[in-house]
Amino acid sequence: HHEAIRFATERNGASVRKFALFDEASTATVDGIVTRVHDAVRPATRVLGITWVHSSTGMRLPVRQIAEALREVNRGRAGNERVLLVVDGVHGLGAADETVAAMGCDFFCAGAHKWIFGPRGTGIVWARAENWARLKPLIPSFSDSELFTAWTEERPPAGPSNANQVTPGGFLAFEHQWAMGAAFRMHQQMGRARVAGRIRELNGRCKAGLQEIRGVKLHTPLDPELSAGICCFEVEGLSPDAVVKALLARKIVASTSPYKVSYARLAAGLFNTPKEVDTAVAAVRTLATA
Repeated sequence: HHEAIRFATERNGASVRKFALFDEASTATVDGIVTRVHDAVRPATRVLGITWVHSSTGMRLPVRQIAEALREVNRGRAGNERVLLVVDGVHGLGAADETVAAMGCDFFCAGAHKWIFGPRGTGIVWARAENWARLKPLIPSFSDSELFTAWTEERPPAGPSNANQVTPGGFLAFEHQWAMGAAFRMHQQMGRARVAGRIRELNGRCKAGLQEIRGVKLHTPLDPELSAGICCFEVEGLSPDAVVKALLARKIVASTSPYKVSYARLAAGLFNTPKEVDTAVAAVRTLATA
């Protein structure tokens, strides 16, 4: 997504500016994050891009409150000057009890292979009709009949752009589409609130356990409203890679955050149990006291 931003800005002659939403994820607050967003918006700002759940720290941003702050900013702006809120939601979709259409974002994008258990390489882009209309398709769509009709009649396509026109192009990968449907139906059958509650319960248990271990620094907020299904931490005297290898030797799967500043990560999912969480925490305790 960082490269997508770079490509888009180079193509359109725009610029990108980055700012910190907090100093420390573990001590961040909703008001503090929203204030930084509000203060960072300038008259020339047209798009704010955020990641709902940070895989670097486990932080879950307060998207609704950020959207409300942008509504206040946009209240005095003309339509083509308002700030659009674009959300990368890959680690929140399927892990949090939220309705995308009610969050207040203008565009919501997410791969479905994480918490939804959909096929790799397939995701969703959600937007309201008026926001699709702002876009200019780059690749011919195979999904919108108006494009074909306009071609046969030798005229421009009628009406504004829509979701069917803004596609990767080519024929649909039907096996991926069928798998997506199955994954979403599975979540609907289990119940979104139940799924999110289970993830919150297990990862809350994990965070609470890690927080109590001397020599372990938890970077993910304890507040369940500012976290989801990722627990990021450090063990004093050990690199993140060393922590992951040591846990794997104990048959516990962890990972490192693939960023300039890297932490060890545990993520309790639907298939885990409280006992397994306790086992993982106990293993980290052993590493910290070795």
